[in-house]
Amino acid sequence: MLQDYLLIIIATVFANNFVLTRFLGLCPLLGVSSHMDSARGMALATMLVLTLASVSSYLLYQYVLLPLQIEYLATLGFIFIIAAMVQLVELAMRRFQPLMQRMLGIFLPLITSNCAVLGVALLNVREQHNLLQSALFGFAAAAGFGLVLMAFAAMRERLELSDVPEAFRGAPIALVSASLMAMGFMGFAGMGQ
Repeated sequence: MLQDYLLIIIATVFANNFVLTRFLGLCPLLGVSSHMDSARGMALATMLVLTLASVSSYLLYQYVLLPLQIEYLATLGFIFIIAAMVQLVELAMRRFQPLMQRMLGIFLPLITSNCAVLGVALLNVREQHNLLQSALFGFAAAAGFGLVLMAFAAMRERLELSDVPEAFRGAPIALVSASLMAMGFMGFAGMGQ
C-alpha cells in the first residue's frame, strides 16, 4: 500500500511530469520562470492550489456529481473549485505574504487557467483515485511542476549572463532549454508503469 503511494509520487514528479511530458502548464513556466524568487513563490502557490483542488474535486465528484448522476458537469464543477482555491490562496498570500503576492502579480490568478490544475482533477477521476491518492497525485503534480519551474528559472538566470546569439535571446533560448529538459526527463519514461 505504501509502495503504491510512493509510486504515485515518484512517477508523477519525474516520469509523468505534467510540464515536460504532458505539456500542461507551459504558460506559467515561460511567464514566471525568469527569476528564482517568483518561480519559488509560484511553485508554492500552485502546490497549495493543486493539492486543495484535487481533494475538493474528488469530494465534489464522489459525493455530489455521482449520487445526482450529473457527472457530465465535472469539468464545470472542477473549474469553479479551482477558481475558489486560487482566490483562497491569493487572499492568504495578500494577508501573510504581500510582497510575494505583488511579485507574482497577474500570474497568481492565472493559476485558475493553468491547464495542469484542471488536468490533475480530470485524471484523478479517470484513474479512479481514492481521496488519499487524489491528494498525493495533486501534490506530486505540483511538486513536479515546481521542480521544473525552479530548474528552468535557474537556467534562465544563467542564460541572462551568457553570451547567447542575438537570434536566440529571450523566448527562443527558453524554448530550446525547455525541450532539452523534456528530453532529460524522458529518461524516466517507463517508470511507474
